Amino acid sequence: MLTVHYAKSQPGIKFNAVEPGTTATDLTAAFGIGRELEASARVVVRLATLDADGPTGTFQEENGEVPW
Repeated sequence: MLTVHYAKSQPGIKFNAVEPGTTATDLTAAFGIGRELEASARVVVRLATLDADGPTGTFQEENGEVPW
């Protein structure tokens, strides 16, 4: 809700929520779960480098937009 509110109130700025997936970190290493940092970072970088025609007010994951 906050992402959509910000996107509507600030049309010159892109606001998107992102779910990067389970990432292997020092905290998850003991459980043997998570993927490489680079794989999780791809979706974050994609949204951080959107052009002017990119989406705003969305929830995104590595495969694209997730319906609210």
